[in-house]
Amino acid sequence: MSTHDPLEGLLNKFREGQFITSLTSKQKLNLLKMLRKNRPAFSIGEETLGKIRGHNIELCLNVEIPYPPMLRRPPYPEILETRKEIEKNINELIDMDLIRNIGHNEIVEITTSFLITWKDGKSMLCGDF
Repeated sequence: MSTHDPLEGLLNKFREGQFITSLTSKQKLNLLKMLRKNRPAFSIGEETLGKIRGHNIELCLNVEIPYPPMLRRPPYPEILETRKEIEKNINELIDMDLIRNIGHNEIVEITTSFLITWKDGKSMLCGDF
């Protein structure tokens, strides 16, 4: 019983000219050689990930705000009467361990909150993301 290599099927399609018709024969040959040489790096067929070994990378995440403060949207005007209802909703979410109080932190962008109130008097806290 022979095992089928998904790369072979792809290579056959390349050989038959079914892919990348704008490449010259020499370019196609070089591409085929590169694919065969670097076969473990590619995910083909049922495989979910390719594997690249022997290389280390270092990621530096940028935590800077990507736009000047002047371009940020101003917060929605908060009606004083809704403040207690907003605090009630926030406290319910804290009690359910869905959110946590982080205190004052200038680095964290706080989402502007607002309430949607239904006719039955219930309300839902929403945020503009």
